[in-house]
Amino acid sequence: MGRDPAHGAQTLSMAVDLGSPAPDFTLKSQHGEDITLSSFRGEKNVVLVFFPFAFSGICTGELSEIRDNLDVFAGAEVLAISCDHFFSNRAFADRDGYPFSILSDFWPHGDISRAYGTFNEGAGAPNRGTYVIDRDGILRWKVENGIPDARDLDAYRAALAELS
Repeated sequence: MGRDPAHGAQTLSMAVDLGSPAPDFTLKSQHGEDITLSSFRGEKNVVLVFFPFAFSGICTGELSEIRDNLDVFAGAEVLAISCDHFFSNRAFADRDGYPFSILSDFWPHGDISRAYGTFNEGAGAPNRGTYVIDRDGILRWKVENGIPDARDLDAYRAALAELS
């Protein structure tokens, strides 16, 4: 366990190492559909984008930047994940026109965020972790930022270019 400088709370860390298989999961999308990570194996690279809170300023900015630059993610499946309920994620996606899946790690609360080592116990939500998983289900790139620290779109571009 470590300390989260933004909230002073302990965080659980089960860090996922580069080159290791990505933990599989099935979560509900904003449409109530079950989405399973391993269903993309052999088909597409996957970009998991954990975000703390639907409707918050930085989260809205980051997901809108992804929406507005989908060409960066060509050939990859973007899966955004929060601990918000899928009904909240639906309203969020509908309001801002997100064409990618927004998955709910609501219950058991934060299990998948914990599996990736990005759950912030003090906030009850994931930090800003992003994980690029190749077509074979192997973690190839990650960035883990605290809740107040937005991610850089150019970093995604570089990571995905290496997988092409």
